[in-house]
Amino acid sequence: MAKPFFRLQKFLRCTQFLLFFLTAAYLMTGSLLLLQRARVAVPQVPRAPGPLQALPVAAVALGMGLLDSRALHDTRVSPELLLGVDVLRSPLARPRLGPRWLRSRNSELRQLRRRWFHHFVGDPQGPPALGPEASRPAAHSQGTYVGCFSDNSQERILKGAVFYDLRKMTVSHCQDACAERSYVYAGLEAGAECYCGNRLPAVSVGLEECNHECKGEKGSVCGAVGRLSVYRVEELQPGSRKRRTATYRGCFQLPENITQAFPNSLIQANVTVEMCSGFCSHKEFPLAILRGWECYCAYPTPQFSLRDAADSSLCDQDPEARRLADYCEVYQTPVQDTRCTDRRFLPTKSKVFVALSSFPGAGNTWARHLIEHATGFYTGSYYFDGTLYNKGFKGEKDHWRSRRTICVKTHESGRREIEMFDSAILLIRNPYRSLVAEFNRKCAGHLGYAADRNWKSKEWPDFVNSYASWWSSHVLDWLKYGKRLLVVHYEELRHSLVPTLREMVAFLNVSVSDERLLCVENNKEGSFRRRGRRPPEPEPFTPEMKDLIDGYIRTVDQALRDHNWAGLPREYVPR
Repeated sequence: MAKPFFRLQKFLRCTQFLLFFLTAAYLMTGSLLLLQRARVAVPQVPRAPGPLQALPVAAVALGMGLLDSRALHDTRVSPELLLGVDVLRSPLARPRLGPRWLRSRNSELRQLRRRWFHHFVGDPQGPPALGPEASRPAAHSQGTYVGCFSDNSQERILKGAVFYDLRKMTVSHCQDACAERSYVYAGLEAGAECYCGNRLPAVSVGLEECNHECKGEKGSVCGAVGRLSVYRVEELQPGSRKRRTATYRGCFQLPENITQAFPNSLIQANVTVEMCSGFCSHKEFPLAILRGWECYCAYPTPQFSLRDAADSSLCDQDPEARRLADYCEVYQTPVQDTRCTDRRFLPTKSKVFVALSSFPGAGNTWARHLIEHATGFYTGSYYFDGTLYNKGFKGEKDHWRSRRTICVKTHESGRREIEMFDSAILLIRNPYRSLVAEFNRKCAGHLGYAADRNWKSKEWPDFVNSYASWWSSHVLDWLKYGKRLLVVHYEELRHSLVPTLREMVAFLNVSVSDERLLCVENNKEGSFRRRGRRPPEPEPFTPEMKDLIDGYIRTVDQALRDHNWAGLPREYVPR
Protein backbone atom coordinates (compact mmCIF):
# COMPACT_ATOMS: atom_id res chain seq x y z
CA MET A 1 0.00 0.00 0.00
CA ALA A 2 2.90 2.36 0.83
CA LYS A 3 4.68 1.75 -2.48
CA PRO A 4 1.80 2.89 -4.78
CA PHE A 5 1.25 5.91 -2.56
CA PHE A 6 4.97 6.79 -2.83
CA ARG A 7 4.80 6.50 -6.65
CA LEU A 8 1.73 8.74 -6.76
CA GLN A 9 3.46 11.33 -4.56
CA LYS A 10 6.56 11.25 -6.79
CA PHE A 11 4.40 11.66 -9.91
CA LEU A 12 2.59 14.68 -8.46
CA ARG A 13 5.89 16.34 -7.53
CA CYS A 14 7.21 15.86 -11.04
CA THR A 15 3.96 17.16 -12.51
CA GLN A 16 4.09 20.25 -10.24
CA PHE A 17 7.66 20.98 -11.31
CA LEU A 18 6.76 20.48 -14.97
CA LEU A 19 3.79 22.83 -14.74
CA PHE A 20 5.93 25.46 -13.01
CA PHE A 21 8.59 25.15 -15.72
CA LEU A 22 6.05 25.40 -18.56
CA THR A 23 4.39 28.44 -16.96
CA ALA A 24 7.72 30.25 -16.54
CA ALA A 25 8.69 29.44 -20.14
CA TYR A 26 5.33 30.72 -21.40
CA LEU A 27 5.65 33.98 -19.50
CA MET A 28 9.23 34.55 -20.66
CA THR A 29 8.27 33.89 -24.27
CA GLY A 30 5.35 36.30 -24.04
CA SER A 31 7.57 38.99 -22.52
CA LEU A 32 10.13 38.61 -25.30
CA LEU A 33 7.42 38.91 -27.94
CA LEU A 34 6.04 42.06 -26.31
CA LEU A 35 9.51 43.61 -26.12
CA GLN A 36 10.13 42.79 -29.75
CA ARG A 37 6.74 44.25 -30.72
CA ALA A 38 7.57 47.45 -28.81
CA ARG A 39 10.90 47.87 -30.66
CA VAL A 40 9.75 47.12 -34.19
CA ALA A 41 7.69 49.86 -35.84
CA VAL A 42 5.17 48.60 -38.37
CA PRO A 43 3.92 51.09 -40.98
CA GLN A 44 0.29 52.00 -40.61
CA VAL A 45 -2.03 54.67 -41.91
CA PRO A 46 -1.73 57.55 -39.42
CA ARG A 47 -4.78 58.41 -37.44
CA ALA A 48 -5.45 60.60 -34.42
CA PRO A 49 -5.09 58.61 -31.21
CA GLY A 50 -8.39 58.28 -29.42
CA PRO A 51 -8.91 58.20 -25.67
CA LEU A 52 -8.42 54.86 -24.01
CA GLN A 53 -10.59 53.30 -21.37
CA ALA A 54 -9.10 53.58 -17.88
CA LEU A 55 -7.90 50.32 -16.31
CA PRO A 56 -9.35 49.21 -12.97
CA VAL A 57 -5.93 49.35 -11.34
CA ALA A 58 -6.70 50.72 -7.87
CA ALA A 59 -6.59 47.27 -6.36
CA VAL A 60 -3.35 46.48 -8.22
CA ALA A 61 -1.78 49.68 -6.93
CA LEU A 62 -2.79 48.83 -3.39
CA GLY A 63 -1.30 45.37 -3.73
CA MET A 64 2.00 46.87 -4.89
CA GLY A 65 2.08 49.18 -1.88
CA LEU A 66 1.70 52.33 -3.99
CA LEU A 67 -1.52 53.48 -2.36
CA ASP A 68 -2.45 54.08 1.23
CA SER A 69 -5.26 51.73 2.21
CA ARG A 70 -7.16 54.61 3.83
CA ALA A 71 -7.71 56.06 0.35
CA LEU A 72 -9.82 53.07 -0.62
CA HIS A 73 -11.97 53.40 2.49
CA ASP A 74 -12.47 57.15 2.15
CA THR A 75 -15.73 57.85 0.35
CA ARG A 76 -14.56 61.36 -0.48
CA VAL A 77 -11.84 60.11 -2.84
CA SER A 78 -12.82 59.42 -6.43
CA PRO A 79 -11.52 56.35 -8.34
CA GLU A 80 -9.33 58.57 -10.49
CA LEU A 81 -7.71 60.10 -7.41
CA LEU A 82 -6.92 56.69 -5.99
CA LEU A 83 -4.36 56.49 -8.77
CA GLY A 84 -2.93 59.88 -7.87
CA VAL A 85 -3.49 60.80 -11.50
CA ASP A 86 -6.36 61.52 -13.84
CA VAL A 87 -8.03 59.15 -16.29
CA LEU A 88 -5.38 57.75 -18.61
CA ARG A 89 -5.07 58.82 -22.20
CA SER A 90 -3.37 57.25 -25.17
CA PRO A 91 0.37 57.96 -25.52
CA LEU A 92 1.74 60.26 -28.19
CA ALA A 93 3.24 57.39 -30.17
CA ARG A 94 1.36 56.10 -33.23
CA PRO A 95 -0.71 52.97 -32.73
CA ARG A 96 0.89 49.76 -33.95
CA LEU A 97 -0.53 46.71 -35.68
CA GLY A 98 -1.89 43.92 -33.56
CA PRO A 99 -5.05 43.09 -31.64
CA ARG A 100 -6.80 46.17 -30.30
CA TRP A 101 -6.97 44.87 -26.72
CA LEU A 102 -3.23 44.17 -26.76
CA ARG A 103 -2.33 47.62 -28.11
CA SER A 104 -4.63 49.34 -25.61
CA ARG A 105 -3.47 47.32 -22.63
CA ASN A 106 0.23 47.76 -23.36
CA SER A 107 -0.15 51.50 -23.97
CA GLU A 108 -2.10 52.01 -20.76
CA LEU A 109 0.37 50.00 -18.69
CA ARG A 110 3.32 52.01 -20.04
CA GLN A 111 1.46 55.25 -19.34
CA LEU A 112 0.42 54.03 -15.90
CA ARG A 113 3.98 53.10 -14.87
CA ARG A 114 5.27 56.47 -16.04
CA ARG A 115 2.54 58.41 -14.19
CA TRP A 116 2.89 56.37 -11.04
CA PHE A 117 6.60 57.14 -11.01
CA HIS A 118 6.14 60.87 -11.62
CA HIS A 119 3.39 61.09 -9.01
CA PHE A 120 5.27 59.42 -6.18
CA VAL A 121 8.60 61.19 -6.80
CA GLY A 122 6.87 64.57 -7.00
CA ASP A 123 6.88 64.91 -10.80
CA PRO A 124 9.81 67.39 -10.89
CA GLN A 125 9.99 67.51 -14.65
CA GLY A 126 6.33 68.18 -15.30
CA PRO A 127 4.40 66.92 -18.35
CA PRO A 128 6.11 65.27 -21.31
CA ALA A 129 7.86 67.69 -23.61
CA LEU A 130 7.00 68.24 -27.23
CA GLY A 131 9.50 68.31 -30.03
CA PRO A 132 10.57 71.60 -31.66
CA GLU A 133 8.18 71.06 -34.52
CA ALA A 134 5.23 70.99 -32.08
CA SER A 135 6.16 74.22 -30.28
CA ARG A 136 3.37 76.29 -31.71
CA PRO A 137 0.07 77.69 -30.47
CA ALA A 138 -3.20 75.88 -31.04
CA ALA A 139 -4.51 76.50 -34.52
CA HIS A 140 -8.14 76.95 -33.42
CA SER A 141 -7.36 79.45 -30.65
CA GLN A 142 -9.41 82.65 -30.62
CA GLY A 143 -6.57 84.68 -29.10
CA THR A 144 -3.27 85.90 -30.52
CA TYR A 145 -0.13 84.04 -29.49
CA VAL A 146 2.29 86.55 -27.97
CA GLY A 147 5.26 84.35 -27.09
CA CYS A 148 7.09 82.34 -24.45
CA PHE A 149 8.04 84.10 -21.22
CA SER A 150 9.97 83.31 -18.08
CA ASP A 151 7.78 83.06 -14.98
CA ASN A 152 8.97 83.86 -11.48
CA SER A 153 6.72 82.00 -9.04
CA GLN A 154 7.67 84.40 -6.24
CA GLU A 155 6.68 87.55 -8.13
CA ARG A 156 4.18 86.61 -10.81
CA ILE A 157 2.98 89.23 -13.26
CA LEU A 158 -0.02 87.16 -14.37
CA LYS A 159 -1.58 86.36 -11.01
CA GLY A 160 -5.31 86.82 -11.49
CA ALA A 161 -7.85 83.98 -11.82
CA VAL A 162 -5.31 81.22 -11.20
CA PHE A 163 -6.44 77.61 -11.63
CA TYR A 164 -5.08 74.20 -12.62
CA ASP A 165 -6.44 71.24 -14.54
CA LEU A 166 -4.39 68.05 -14.61
CA ARG A 167 -6.75 66.36 -17.06
CA LYS A 168 -8.48 68.81 -19.38
CA MET A 169 -6.41 71.98 -19.62
CA THR A 170 -6.60 73.52 -23.10
CA VAL A 171 -5.59 76.85 -24.56
CA SER A 172 -9.20 77.90 -25.17
CA HIS A 173 -10.23 76.81 -21.64
CA CYS A 174 -7.63 79.13 -20.12
CA GLN A 175 -8.45 81.98 -22.50
CA ASP A 176 -12.16 81.78 -21.72
CA ALA A 177 -11.48 81.88 -17.98
CA CYS A 178 -9.35 85.01 -18.40
CA ALA A 179 -11.74 86.68 -20.87
CA GLU A 180 -14.67 86.05 -18.52
CA ARG A 181 -12.91 88.17 -15.88
CA SER A 182 -11.92 90.87 -18.39
CA TYR A 183 -8.20 90.05 -18.39
CA VAL A 184 -6.15 90.82 -21.51
CA TYR A 185 -3.54 88.05 -21.32
CA ALA A 186 -3.82 84.32 -20.63
CA GLY A 187 -0.68 82.37 -19.74
CA LEU A 188 -0.35 78.59 -19.63
CA GLU A 189 2.40 76.82 -17.68
CA ALA A 190 3.59 73.22 -17.23
CA GLY A 191 0.76 71.79 -19.32
CA ALA A 192 -1.92 72.25 -16.67
CA GLU A 193 -1.74 75.71 -15.08
CA CYS A 194 -3.57 78.87 -16.19
CA TYR A 195 -2.74 82.43 -15.14
CA CYS A 196 -4.41 85.71 -16.14
CA GLY A 197 -3.34 89.33 -16.11
CA ASN A 198 -3.22 92.63 -17.98
CA ARG A 199 0.56 93.09 -18.14
CA LEU A 200 3.10 90.98 -19.99
CA PRO A 201 5.91 89.29 -18.06
CA ALA A 202 9.20 91.16 -18.33
CA VAL A 203 11.49 88.38 -19.62
CA SER A 204 10.83 86.85 -23.03
CA VAL A 205 12.56 83.57 -23.98
CA GLY A 206 12.82 81.43 -27.11
CA LEU A 207 9.69 79.70 -28.37
CA GLU A 208 11.39 76.31 -28.06
CA GLU A 209 11.50 76.67 -24.26
CA CYS A 210 7.69 76.42 -24.11
CA ASN A 211 7.53 72.76 -25.07
CA HIS A 212 5.04 71.05 -22.75
CA GLU A 213 1.87 69.68 -24.23
CA CYS A 214 -1.51 70.78 -22.88
CA LYS A 215 -3.03 68.04 -20.73
CA GLY A 216 -6.33 68.16 -22.60
CA GLU A 217 -5.23 69.16 -26.09
CA LYS A 218 -2.85 66.99 -28.10
CA GLY A 219 -0.22 68.91 -30.07
CA SER A 220 -0.83 72.29 -28.39
CA VAL A 221 1.73 74.08 -26.27
CA CYS A 222 1.06 75.01 -22.64
CA GLY A 223 4.37 76.48 -21.52
CA ALA A 224 6.87 74.48 -19.44
CA VAL A 225 8.24 74.48 -15.90
CA GLY A 226 8.87 78.16 -15.16
CA ARG A 227 7.76 79.12 -18.67
CA LEU A 228 4.49 80.71 -19.81
CA SER A 229 2.88 80.41 -23.24
CA VAL A 230 1.09 83.77 -23.35
CA TYR A 231 -1.93 84.64 -25.50
CA ARG A 232 -3.66 87.95 -25.94
CA VAL A 233 -7.34 87.28 -25.30
CA GLU A 234 -9.63 88.78 -27.92
CA GLU A 235 -13.04 87.22 -27.43
CA LEU A 236 -14.85 84.42 -25.67
CA GLN A 237 -15.29 81.08 -27.40
CA PRO A 238 -18.81 80.36 -28.73
CA GLY A 239 -20.93 78.76 -26.04
CA SER A 240 -18.79 80.03 -23.16
CA ARG A 241 -20.10 81.82 -20.12
CA LYS A 242 -20.63 85.54 -20.60
CA ARG A 243 -18.04 88.10 -19.67
CA ARG A 244 -18.56 89.28 -16.12
CA THR A 245 -19.76 92.80 -15.50
CA ALA A 246 -19.35 95.30 -12.69
CA THR A 247 -21.26 94.59 -9.47
CA TYR A 248 -22.79 97.43 -7.48
CA ARG A 249 -21.36 97.58 -3.92
CA GLY A 250 -23.28 100.59 -2.65
CA CYS A 251 -23.10 104.30 -1.93
CA PHE A 252 -20.20 105.44 0.26
CA GLN A 253 -18.79 108.63 1.67
CA LEU A 254 -15.55 109.75 0.06
CA PRO A 255 -12.36 109.51 2.13
CA GLU A 256 -10.65 112.70 3.25
CA ASN A 257 -7.61 112.31 0.98
CA ILE A 258 -8.97 111.17 -2.39
CA THR A 259 -5.59 111.26 -4.15
CA GLN A 260 -3.99 108.96 -1.58
CA ALA A 261 -6.94 106.57 -1.32
CA PHE A 262 -7.61 106.31 -5.08
CA PRO A 263 -4.35 105.72 -7.02
CA ASN A 264 -5.81 105.99 -10.56
CA SER A 265 -8.46 108.24 -12.09
CA LEU A 266 -10.24 109.01 -15.33
CA ILE A 267 -11.91 112.39 -15.77
CA GLN A 268 -14.20 112.38 -18.78
CA ALA A 269 -17.57 113.86 -19.68
CA ASN A 270 -20.50 111.43 -19.76
CA VAL A 271 -18.45 108.64 -18.19
CA THR A 272 -20.54 105.49 -17.64
CA VAL A 273 -20.29 102.56 -15.27
CA GLU A 274 -19.08 100.35 -18.14
CA MET A 275 -16.39 102.84 -19.12
CA CYS A 276 -15.17 103.26 -15.55
CA SER A 277 -15.21 99.51 -14.85
CA GLY A 278 -13.35 98.78 -18.08
CA PHE A 279 -10.72 101.41 -17.29
CA CYS A 280 -10.15 100.08 -13.76
CA SER A 281 -10.19 96.44 -14.92
CA HIS A 282 -7.43 97.20 -17.42
CA LYS A 283 -5.41 98.72 -14.57
CA GLU A 284 -6.16 95.58 -12.47
CA PHE A 285 -8.06 97.39 -9.72
CA PRO A 286 -10.98 95.57 -8.05
CA LEU A 287 -12.99 98.74 -7.32
CA ALA A 288 -14.41 101.31 -9.77
CA ILE A 289 -15.67 104.51 -8.09
CA LEU A 290 -17.95 107.02 -9.78
CA ARG A 291 -18.62 110.60 -8.70
CA GLY A 292 -20.22 112.68 -11.41
CA TRP A 293 -17.92 112.49 -14.45
CA GLU A 294 -15.00 111.43 -12.27
CA CYS A 295 -13.91 107.78 -12.30
CA TYR A 296 -11.46 106.47 -9.70
CA CYS A 297 -9.83 103.07 -9.28
CA ALA A 298 -8.87 101.68 -5.90
CA TYR A 299 -8.31 98.78 -3.52
CA PRO A 300 -10.17 98.39 -0.24
CA THR A 301 -7.98 100.01 2.43
CA PRO A 302 -8.37 100.92 6.12
CA GLN A 303 -9.28 104.44 4.92
CA PHE A 304 -11.86 103.07 2.46
CA SER A 305 -12.92 99.62 3.68
CA LEU A 306 -16.50 99.44 2.29
CA ARG A 307 -17.91 98.51 5.70
CA ASP A 308 -20.07 101.56 6.31
CA ALA A 309 -22.38 102.01 3.33
CA ALA A 310 -24.56 105.12 3.20
CA ASP A 311 -28.17 105.44 2.09
CA SER A 312 -28.32 104.84 -1.67
CA SER A 313 -30.57 107.86 -2.10
CA LEU A 314 -27.57 110.08 -1.36
CA CYS A 315 -26.05 108.93 -4.65
CA ASP A 316 -29.30 109.26 -6.63
CA GLN A 317 -28.59 112.80 -7.75
CA ASP A 318 -27.66 114.26 -11.11
CA PRO A 319 -23.94 113.91 -11.96
CA GLU A 320 -23.10 117.55 -11.21
CA ALA A 321 -24.76 117.48 -7.79
CA ARG A 322 -23.10 114.15 -7.01
CA ARG A 323 -19.72 115.55 -7.99
CA LEU A 324 -20.13 118.39 -5.51
CA ALA A 325 -21.33 116.06 -2.76
CA ASP A 326 -19.10 113.81 -0.61
CA TYR A 327 -20.69 110.56 -1.80
CA CYS A 328 -19.77 108.14 -4.57
CA GLU A 329 -21.04 104.94 -6.15
CA VAL A 330 -18.74 101.93 -5.81
CA TYR A 331 -18.66 98.95 -8.19
CA GLN A 332 -16.75 95.68 -8.01
CA THR A 333 -14.87 95.10 -11.27
CA PRO A 334 -14.54 91.60 -12.79
CA VAL A 335 -10.81 91.38 -11.99
CA GLN A 336 -9.51 89.98 -8.73
CA ASP A 337 -7.83 91.86 -5.93
CA THR A 338 -4.35 90.49 -6.61
CA ARG A 339 -2.66 91.82 -3.47
CA CYS A 340 -3.27 88.46 -1.75
CA THR A 341 -3.31 85.89 -4.56
CA ASP A 342 0.40 85.02 -4.39
CA ARG A 343 0.94 81.74 -2.51
CA ARG A 344 3.81 79.32 -2.06
CA PHE A 345 4.97 76.40 0.07
CA LEU A 346 6.80 77.10 3.31
CA PRO A 347 10.50 77.82 2.65
CA THR A 348 11.51 75.40 5.45
CA LYS A 349 9.68 72.55 7.12
CA SER A 350 7.32 73.72 9.83
CA LYS A 351 8.32 72.84 13.38
CA VAL A 352 4.67 72.91 14.48
CA PHE A 353 2.32 70.44 12.77
CA VAL A 354 -1.08 72.19 12.63
CA ALA A 355 -4.44 70.66 11.68
CA LEU A 356 -7.46 72.46 10.26
CA SER A 357 -10.07 70.08 11.59
CA SER A 358 -13.79 70.05 10.95
CA PHE A 359 -16.76 67.83 10.38
CA PRO A 360 -17.52 67.43 6.63
CA GLY A 361 -19.71 70.26 5.35
CA ALA A 362 -18.50 72.70 8.00
CA GLY A 363 -16.71 75.04 5.57
CA ASN A 364 -13.19 73.59 5.70
CA THR A 365 -12.49 74.35 2.03
CA TRP A 366 -13.65 77.94 2.43
CA ALA A 367 -11.50 78.35 5.55
CA ARG A 368 -8.51 77.03 3.61
CA HIS A 369 -9.14 79.63 0.91
CA LEU A 370 -9.14 82.39 3.53
CA ILE A 371 -6.01 81.10 5.30
CA GLU A 372 -4.03 80.67 2.07
CA HIS A 373 -4.80 84.18 0.84
CA ALA A 374 -4.20 85.73 4.27
CA THR A 375 -0.87 84.01 4.99
CA GLY A 376 0.44 83.54 1.44
CA PHE A 377 1.16 79.85 2.12
CA TYR A 378 -0.56 76.74 0.79
CA THR A 379 -2.64 74.51 3.03
CA GLY A 380 -2.36 70.72 2.87
CA SER A 381 -4.87 67.92 3.11
CA TYR A 382 -5.08 64.48 4.69
CA TYR A 383 -6.94 63.47 1.51
CA PHE A 384 -6.18 63.87 -2.21
CA ASP A 385 -8.93 65.75 -4.08
CA GLY A 386 -8.16 66.58 -7.70
CA THR A 387 -11.17 68.89 -7.92
CA LEU A 388 -9.74 71.08 -5.18
CA TYR A 389 -6.28 70.99 -6.77
CA ASN A 390 -7.73 72.18 -10.08
CA LYS A 391 -9.35 75.12 -8.29
CA GLY A 392 -5.98 76.37 -7.05
CA PHE A 393 -5.29 74.38 -3.87
CA LYS A 394 -1.83 73.31 -4.94
CA GLY A 395 -1.02 71.86 -1.52
CA GLU A 396 -3.65 69.20 -2.19
CA LYS A 397 -1.09 67.18 -4.14
CA ASP A 398 1.64 67.55 -1.53
CA HIS A 399 1.98 64.75 1.01
CA TRP A 400 0.05 65.65 4.12
CA ARG A 401 3.02 64.99 6.41
CA SER A 402 5.53 67.01 4.39
CA ARG A 403 5.24 70.02 6.77
CA ARG A 404 5.55 72.33 3.75
CA THR A 405 2.03 73.71 4.26
CA ILE A 406 0.74 76.14 6.87
CA CYS A 407 -1.91 73.67 8.13
CA VAL A 408 -3.50 70.38 7.06
CA LYS A 409 -7.18 69.76 6.41
CA THR A 410 -8.63 66.73 8.18
CA HIS A 411 -12.05 65.34 9.07
CA GLU A 412 -10.57 62.55 11.17
CA SER A 413 -11.22 61.98 14.87
CA GLY A 414 -9.95 59.45 17.36
CA ARG A 415 -6.98 59.68 19.69
CA ARG A 416 -4.29 58.36 17.33
CA GLU A 417 -5.24 60.67 14.44
CA ILE A 418 -5.51 63.72 16.73
CA GLU A 419 -2.29 63.26 18.67
CA MET A 420 -0.26 63.28 15.44
CA PHE A 421 -0.76 67.07 15.35
CA ASP A 422 0.91 69.58 17.65
CA SER A 423 -2.00 72.02 17.48
CA ALA A 424 -5.26 72.52 15.59
CA ILE A 425 -7.86 75.02 14.48
CA LEU A 426 -11.18 73.32 15.25
CA LEU A 427 -13.85 74.65 12.91
CA ILE A 428 -17.44 74.05 14.08
CA ARG A 429 -20.64 74.72 12.15
CA ASN A 430 -24.32 74.38 13.00
CA PRO A 431 -25.02 70.63 12.46
CA TYR A 432 -28.25 71.36 10.60
CA ARG A 433 -26.28 73.36 8.01
CA SER A 434 -23.35 70.96 7.98
CA LEU A 435 -25.51 67.92 7.32
CA VAL A 436 -27.32 69.62 4.43
CA ALA A 437 -24.03 70.86 2.91
CA GLU A 438 -22.36 67.44 3.12
CA PHE A 439 -25.42 65.68 1.70
CA ASN A 440 -25.40 68.12 -1.24
CA ARG A 441 -21.72 67.39 -1.81
CA LYS A 442 -22.20 63.64 -1.70
CA CYS A 443 -25.10 63.77 -4.16
CA ALA A 444 -24.00 66.58 -6.50
CA GLY A 445 -20.35 67.42 -5.90
CA HIS A 446 -18.70 70.50 -4.44
CA LEU A 447 -20.79 73.03 -6.39
CA GLY A 448 -24.15 71.31 -6.91
CA TYR A 449 -27.37 70.65 -5.04
CA ALA A 450 -28.94 67.28 -4.27
CA ALA A 451 -32.00 66.47 -6.37
CA ASP A 452 -35.46 66.27 -4.89
CA ARG A 453 -35.45 62.46 -5.24
CA ASN A 454 -32.35 62.28 -3.00
CA TRP A 455 -34.11 64.10 -0.17
CA LYS A 456 -37.20 61.89 -0.46
CA SER A 457 -35.28 58.62 -0.58
CA LYS A 458 -34.22 56.44 2.34
CA GLU A 459 -30.70 57.71 1.79
CA TRP A 460 -31.37 61.00 3.61
CA PRO A 461 -32.67 59.63 6.96
CA ASP A 462 -29.89 57.01 6.96
CA PHE A 463 -27.38 59.78 6.35
CA VAL A 464 -28.69 61.89 9.25
CA ASN A 465 -28.75 58.95 11.67
CA SER A 466 -25.10 58.09 11.00
CA TYR A 467 -23.58 61.54 10.44
CA ALA A 468 -25.26 63.45 13.28
CA SER A 469 -23.42 61.39 15.89
CA TRP A 470 -20.18 61.92 13.96
CA TRP A 471 -20.66 65.70 14.23
CA SER A 472 -20.79 65.38 18.00
CA SER A 473 -18.00 62.83 18.45
CA HIS A 474 -15.69 64.81 16.18
CA VAL A 475 -15.81 67.88 18.44
CA LEU A 476 -15.68 65.86 21.66
CA ASP A 477 -12.61 63.89 20.54
CA TRP A 478 -10.66 67.01 19.56
CA LEU A 479 -11.54 68.70 22.84
CA LYS A 480 -10.37 65.63 24.73
CA TYR A 481 -7.17 64.74 22.83
CA GLY A 482 -6.13 67.98 21.11
CA LYS A 483 -2.86 69.38 22.48
CA ARG A 484 -3.42 73.06 21.63
CA LEU A 485 -6.71 74.25 20.15
CA LEU A 486 -8.28 77.33 18.65
CA VAL A 487 -12.06 76.88 18.39
CA VAL A 488 -13.58 78.84 15.49
CA HIS A 489 -17.28 78.91 14.68
CA TYR A 490 -18.14 79.06 10.99
CA GLU A 491 -20.93 81.53 11.66
CA GLU A 492 -18.59 83.97 13.44
CA LEU A 493 -16.14 83.71 10.55
CA ARG A 494 -18.97 84.64 8.19
CA HIS A 495 -20.31 87.54 10.24
CA SER A 496 -16.98 88.96 11.45
CA LEU A 497 -14.43 87.81 8.92
CA VAL A 498 -11.44 90.10 9.43
CA PRO A 499 -11.23 89.94 13.27
CA THR A 500 -11.77 86.16 13.30
CA LEU A 501 -9.30 85.59 10.47
CA ARG A 502 -6.75 87.79 12.23
CA GLU A 503 -7.07 85.52 15.28
CA MET A 504 -6.59 82.40 13.13
CA VAL A 505 -3.52 83.84 11.42
CA ALA A 506 -1.99 84.81 14.77
CA PHE A 507 -2.58 81.23 15.99
CA LEU A 508 -0.58 80.07 12.93
CA ASN A 509 2.24 82.44 13.96
CA VAL A 510 2.10 84.54 10.78
CA SER A 511 2.06 88.34 10.72
CA VAL A 512 -0.30 89.87 8.17
CA SER A 513 -0.95 93.47 7.16
CA ASP A 514 -4.41 95.06 7.32
CA GLU A 515 -4.31 95.60 3.54
CA ARG A 516 -3.86 91.89 2.93
CA LEU A 517 -6.75 91.01 5.25
CA LEU A 518 -8.95 93.51 3.43
CA CYS A 519 -7.89 91.90 0.16
CA VAL A 520 -9.02 88.53 1.52
CA GLU A 521 -12.32 90.07 2.56
CA ASN A 522 -12.73 91.44 -0.96
CA ASN A 523 -12.07 87.97 -2.46
CA LYS A 524 -13.76 86.07 0.35
CA GLU A 525 -16.07 83.80 -1.66
CA GLY A 526 -13.36 81.92 -3.54
CA SER A 527 -14.13 79.28 -6.18
CA PHE A 528 -16.25 76.85 -4.17
CA ARG A 529 -19.47 78.66 -3.47
CA ARG A 530 -22.48 76.74 -4.76
CA ARG A 531 -23.74 78.64 -7.78
CA GLY A 532 -27.14 78.94 -9.34
CA ARG A 533 -30.52 79.00 -7.66
CA ARG A 534 -30.99 76.76 -4.66
CA PRO A 535 -33.78 74.31 -5.55
CA PRO A 536 -36.95 74.76 -3.49
CA GLU A 537 -37.02 72.14 -0.79
CA PRO A 538 -39.32 71.44 2.16
CA GLU A 539 -37.97 71.21 5.69
CA PRO A 540 -35.71 68.14 5.33
CA PHE A 541 -35.56 67.37 9.07
CA THR A 542 -38.34 65.35 10.66
CA PRO A 543 -39.25 65.81 14.36
CA GLU A 544 -37.34 62.61 15.15
CA MET A 545 -34.24 63.95 13.37
CA LYS A 546 -34.49 67.26 15.27
CA ASP A 547 -34.70 65.50 18.63
CA LEU A 548 -31.60 63.51 17.74
CA ILE A 549 -29.58 66.52 16.54
CA ASP A 550 -30.70 68.77 19.41
CA GLY A 551 -29.40 66.24 21.91
CA TYR A 552 -25.97 66.30 20.27
CA ILE A 553 -26.02 70.13 20.25
CA ARG A 554 -26.58 70.21 24.03
CA THR A 555 -23.78 67.71 24.58
CA VAL A 556 -21.25 69.67 22.51
CA ASP A 557 -22.28 72.99 24.05
CA GLN A 558 -21.68 71.66 27.56
CA ALA A 559 -18.34 70.08 26.56
CA LEU A 560 -17.08 73.42 25.19
CA ARG A 561 -18.00 75.17 28.44
CA ASP A 562 -16.33 72.44 30.50
CA HIS A 563 -13.08 73.11 28.55
CA ASN A 564 -13.29 76.86 29.23
CA TRP A 565 -14.51 77.80 25.76
CA ALA A 566 -17.59 79.86 25.02
CA GLY A 567 -20.59 77.72 24.24
CA LEU A 568 -22.10 77.29 20.80
CA PRO A 569 -23.54 80.40 19.07
CA ARG A 570 -27.15 81.25 19.86
CA GLU A 571 -28.38 80.09 16.46
CA TYR A 572 -27.35 76.54 17.38
CA VAL A 573 -30.01 76.56 20.10
CA PRO A 574 -32.39 73.67 19.38
CA ARG A 575 -35.30 74.66 17.16
